[in-house]
Amino acid sequence: MSDTATFLETLKARSQARGAEPTWMAARRQAGAARFDALGFPTRRDEEWKYTDVRAIAQGNFALADDADFSPAKAATLTLPLDAHRLTFVDGIFASALSDLEGLPQGVQLAPLSRALADNHEAVGGPLGRLTGVEFSPFSALNMAFVEEGAVIRIAPGTVVEKPLILQFLSRAQEQAVMAHPRVLIEAGSRSEATVIEHFCGEREARNFTNVASEVILERGAILSHYKLQEAPQGDFHIASIHVEQARDSRYTSYNLNLGGALVRNDLISDLNGQGAETHFYGLFFGQDRQHVDNHTKVNHNAPLTFSNENYKGILDDRAVGVFNGRVYVKKDSQKIEGFQSNQNLLLSDRAQINAKPELEIYADDVKCSHGTTTGQLDAEAIYALRTRGIDEATARGLLTLAFAGEVLEEVALDAIAERVELAVAGKLPERFNLAGLVETASALHD
Repeated sequence: MSDTATFLETLKARSQARGAEPTWMAARRQAGAARFDALGFPTRRDEEWKYTDVRAIAQGNFALADDADFSPAKAATLTLPLDAHRLTFVDGIFASALSDLEGLPQGVQLAPLSRALADNHEAVGGPLGRLTGVEFSPFSALNMAFVEEGAVIRIAPGTVVEKPLILQFLSRAQEQAVMAHPRVLIEAGSRSEATVIEHFCGEREARNFTNVASEVILERGAILSHYKLQEAPQGDFHIASIHVEQARDSRYTSYNLNLGGALVRNDLISDLNGQGAETHFYGLFFGQDRQHVDNHTKVNHNAPLTFSNENYKGILDDRAVGVFNGRVYVKKDSQKIEGFQSNQNLLLSDRAQINAKPELEIYADDVKCSHGTTTGQLDAEAIYALRTRGIDEATARGLLTLAFAGEVLEEVALDAIAERVELAVAGKLPERFNLAGLVETASALHD
């Protein structure tokens, strides 16, 4: 049986067990299955997947979870300590007992996709799949074929949401590996403002496959801070896409922080469709052992007077492999735009690898654009300078690594997230030092 056939057989069995659903959903599901069957899994012969081998997913034996049992005590140790509204999913299934929807402000809808479909499927049917359709990639087609659960966030015009909205995805360690295909839909009304967090984590021994697609629609003047904290178990496979559509004067800020997973692929696309729209991409990926982390980003300047800024940093240790492919596209007649892109990578081991490809594609002449990428190692002189201050080598290396990440972490406004990243990147540092001062010193030395 071929790799695709295994997944399609699982889909067929699921379809037979599934109850009635809206006609449009059934049609899109069938289109997803047909597209996936026609394309198959991508290979390294495909330019977009040149450096990423997905055979471990294609040849995997993944079932679909049938319950959301998870110890509340264990979930609490994984949950971000934030005062927030929260939806929790366990292996793709909504876990009401682990969620917190109390006190949602007026004008805010935060609901599992299954409930949103049951309440008003026509309202969901319009935008669902419009940005990330079955044509985008084999994995987006697979997502649409299997999609049953996920999250719907709607924010009414003029609404300012004070608390973060968290979507927590938990992965369990079980004898049978499972897969989940969540779909996230975020619609922010004009002049609304909110913070959304997608958090992926789980039990240490989990070996599951998550294939998530997020679609974000910002109306005129909407402001969205969108965090993705990916600290999945080291044996998990994680494929994700985020596609953003921005209207005039909207502002989207992405914080894409990747710490876990055996094989990770992120696609992040923003369409700047109205004058005054701006987007900011801040990314940090940290790989160790044999992790593989692939980030593909694209900013489409489809209107004049738009702005984008991107800063991605990679830190790779042991035999980890990183990929960064960032593209800034300027449409014809999209004059007076500004688009900036930077990718810097730090290799902590001689065996670590990075494949970086920044790109500019410009069809207008009155623009300000720049891009660049660098790769280096820790400065031996900076390590020595810190050691002369009474700091052991491991701590000195941790401080310098943290200093390298600092430019991105400074943009992270939520301490609970920044602390998770700092711990993963630098380890537990001794409290007797003035860490803020040492990091500043180390950063100056490293520069």
